[in-house]
Amino acid sequence: MTNKEILLRLYIILKPYKTKLIIAMIAMIFVACFTGAQTYMVKTLLDRIFIEKNTVYLKLLPLVLISIFLMKGVFYYVYSMLLEYVGQSVIRDFRITIFKHIHKQALSFFNEMPTGTLMSRIISDVALLQQAVSKALVGSVRDFFQVVILLGVVFAMNWRLAMITFIVLPFSAFFIVKFGRQFRKLSTSTQEEVAHVSNILHETITGNRIVKAFTKEQYEGNRFENQVIGLFSLTMKDAKYRCLQHPMMEFIGGFAIAIVIWFGGSEVMNDTMTPGAFFAFLTALIAAYEPIKGVTSVNSTIQQGLAAASRVFAILDVEPEIQDKQDAIELPAFNSTVEFKNLSYQYSDEATVLKDINLTVTAGEALAIVGPSGGGKTTLTNLIPRFLDLKQGAILIDGMDIRDVTVASLRNQIAMVTQQTILFNDTVRNNIAYSNQDAAIEDVHSAARAAHAFDFIESLPDGFDTIIGEGGARLSGGQRQRISIARAILKNAPILILDEATSALDTESEREVQKALENLMKDRTTFVIAHRLSTIKNADRIVVVKDGRIVEEGTHESLLQLQGEYETLYNMQYK
Repeated sequence: MTNKEILLRLYIILKPYKTKLIIAMIAMIFVACFTGAQTYMVKTLLDRIFIEKNTVYLKLLPLVLISIFLMKGVFYYVYSMLLEYVGQSVIRDFRITIFKHIHKQALSFFNEMPTGTLMSRIISDVALLQQAVSKALVGSVRDFFQVVILLGVVFAMNWRLAMITFIVLPFSAFFIVKFGRQFRKLSTSTQEEVAHVSNILHETITGNRIVKAFTKEQYEGNRFENQVIGLFSLTMKDAKYRCLQHPMMEFIGGFAIAIVIWFGGSEVMNDTMTPGAFFAFLTALIAAYEPIKGVTSVNSTIQQGLAAASRVFAILDVEPEIQDKQDAIELPAFNSTVEFKNLSYQYSDEATVLKDINLTVTAGEALAIVGPSGGGKTTLTNLIPRFLDLKQGAILIDGMDIRDVTVASLRNQIAMVTQQTILFNDTVRNNIAYSNQDAAIEDVHSAARAAHAFDFIESLPDGFDTIIGEGGARLSGGQRQRISIARAILKNAPILILDEATSALDTESEREVQKALENLMKDRTTFVIAHRLSTIKNADRIVVVKDGRIVEEGTHESLLQLQGEYETLYNMQYK
């Protein structure tokens, strides 16, 4: 993405704040004008007071200076606050937009994009963008107006002397461009390293049990150390250029001032220029050179911001794989059948996972899906709520293709309980009510009772107001699972998906969870994925999926009599 494209997109984002930016720019012009007036008054100060000893000017000049500094301060405050507001608003908008955008993505997006990278984009990259928009925007626009006004003052005083100083400007521009390219390149590499550091942090902190279980603290420490050393190396390269550009610009500026002193001093000695005019010229020139030199200090920030904007826009440009069709309608309340019709599915660059699935599940039926690992069971159920999108075949709910209805109305009619229990670092009540945040506390209690969770919740330090920790860390596996079941009960969706809901539990916990699941499954159309065949003996129907195909179908007893794939799985567990 080119700088022009990035700036155009940033302009579109800044457009809602156009009025505030215009007011800020007007205030900047006034600040620049008052700065020019300050430098011009040096001539009057020297010539009228110190040389001519004029008492009238001695009385008036301090009052004029106080007025100038006061008005300059007022306008400075106005534009600084307005630009700070705009900068912070843009960052707020960016973070909200990115967060909402990534949550519109399909599961495949999260499978391919590491969590640490996404966190780095939202936090680190947007922070760099903040500096570029607020700090660099403030500095660059202000300095532009200040340079224009002060150079006007310089030319008004002595255009011949002013022309000499312009000899050094091409040298300044060369170094600004040269360093800018290096900053852009280093910023891109640095942020990639920051993303890798975030990934390692996320993986090792969330996976701390495994790290400890395999005594890999030293290994992970070394891995993190190497990553941080790489980041340090890039940061020091950036620092080298940042520290080098300032003295180089100082030298160029000093060279220009030396020429001005030599030429201007000659003018004063030849009486073609007054001492006051010369010092006013020199003051204006130094004041004009300061913002030019300031461009180099914000150059690094601007280049980092542009690089960060490029990475942020790259995320925002990822189109959600699963979206509502233009003419999508609301899915009516489910009451009849879920039908899989000639369904096949293939992940990117992989073998086909599901092949020619044809299956009809009636309302209120409990369908168990079993088979060897990797056979396509979870993929099949992930297609129902459109976590993945169909490419071949169709899934029909009451005869309607799920691609013809809105995603929200489809998912509102589906509840899920999975092997990996996802809970939030919040209260028990809020975790259960996550499926229905308007639910009354009585409804939350009823769902907890139905999930066989009420008693242990009440025994917690603060009952339903207990904070359960990240991922429910303060609860046992069985307790976490029963809270997730209570969440599904409260949603009261007609279609239920249970994906290995008891496989990670001990026998006692499984017994409690199984009771909760029986309450959850009442009067619902249920898809049950299970490795433990004991949990699905009472299912209305069982299908065996192997290598992406349905190879057997029937009840527990009828499948055992077939002496086929199901019997093999059963014997592996019980004989």
